[in-house]
Amino acid sequence: MVPGITSIWHWLIVLAVILLIFGGGGKISKIMGDFGSGLKSFKKSVKDDEAEGTMPRKKLDEPEKEGAAKS
Repeated sequence: MVPGITSIWHWLIVLAVILLIFGGGGKISKIMGDFGSGLKSFKKSVKDDEAEGTMPRKKLDEPEKEGAAKS
């Protein structure tokens, strides 16, 4: 007998996945659409901040200032 198949947690997870897939009624696509629009908005705001110069970018090959490195 395979352990885990008869576990109640196994069947609850299987039931939850089945309900999400078949009983979701478009909830998954709505959630993913909201996530995508939020990500697009975030990228746009970062690009706008960089264009305005309010968010300076630090180059990786720049050495840190000595005063900032010591605490």
